[in-house]
Amino acid sequence: MNIKKILLCGCAALAASALTFPATRAAELPDYMKIIVGGAAPSTSEAAKQNVLALNTAMFGLYDASGRLFRRNILAQHPVILALFSGAGGRFILYRPGMAPVEAPPVPGVYQLLKSVGHSTMVLPVMAGPHIDKPSDQSWRAPMAGFRTRLQAAADELGQTDIPPEWRGATREILTNNLAFIDDCFARGEIGFAQVKAFTEKQGPKLKLIIAWAAQTQVAHWMGVLADWKQQIGPDWEKAYAASNTIYVARQNNILFSVLAQFFGAEAINSRLMLIETVSFTTTPDDMLEALTRIISDRTVGALFFGNNSVMDYELMGGNARDAIVAEAGKRGMSPFLPPAVPFGSKQWPTLITPGPGPHSLADLP
Repeated sequence: MNIKKILLCGCAALAASALTFPATRAAELPDYMKIIVGGAAPSTSEAAKQNVLALNTAMFGLYDASGRLFRRNILAQHPVILALFSGAGGRFILYRPGMAPVEAPPVPGVYQLLKSVGHSTMVLPVMAGPHIDKPSDQSWRAPMAGFRTRLQAAADELGQTDIPPEWRGATREILTNNLAFIDDCFARGEIGFAQVKAFTEKQGPKLKLIIAWAAQTQVAHWMGVLADWKQQIGPDWEKAYAASNTIYVARQNNILFSVLAQFFGAEAINSRLMLIETVSFTTTPDDMLEALTRIISDRTVGALFFGNNSVMDYELMGGNARDAIVAEAGKRGMSPFLPPAVPFGSKQWPTLITPGPGPHSLADLP
């Protein structure tokens, strides 16, 4: 056999071996590997789609890395105030270039005492609700009895708290009425709607009083803190940023944001003073700083791409989507229902501001 034939035979053998190798190799895999190796390879189109989508995923990681640098740069040049919601009436933190963060003293403790008393009476209809007008249902007894013990302890020791003497009368009456309602439920052996309604109507006016006192305590405290900080910061106040967090239920008439607005002024709203909505009542300072950094840094992106440093504060596709909604509504014989278009960089309050009939505060309610 000459060299040419030997080479041809060798190539043929290698080719045959290559054709049978994957099957042989697969057969040699242990069972625990087959679940990983088995299955069809992704299609070319699916692989291409995933490669494109991976760009968006990568964007978030790059944003995070750059965001840490942006935050450092912002805090090195601008004072920043965070006004964070909390059950104690809020947390205010001041960041100043080259200085350690300063957390303001908390709201006086009477705020929490008033709030606790108010919640103690508002929770009772909630506890009673599932059991109203169901005489055979006695499952409310244990939780009511447990809560009554707490109420009695609070009522007995109310005089030893920081609640001012002039506020103790209404506060004690609320607790006394709570106890009387629970005792009445036990005496009747059931909870009726008329009974609950009479209780809430009796407590309503007193609740208005302690809510007003709590608001006065909270606002006076934070106005004092901000007045002091503004004096300390001096001329740099004009380049300071501030942000407050809010959940939906606290967005309208948001107390912390409204207090900040008194010191920052109308021109700072949505520019240097921001209300950041969240899905929870509390937000960490780091989360707030991250959100604030993202807002400020995105303004550079808007200016670079679109020549407007406020466009990224809004839904970027929102304007085009409005046009699309109008067009699609027309195709379906519908009248488009959209709010007025708001210009980028609007200084209006980031809450409901359109006037209208009806009550606007607890004082407007009967």
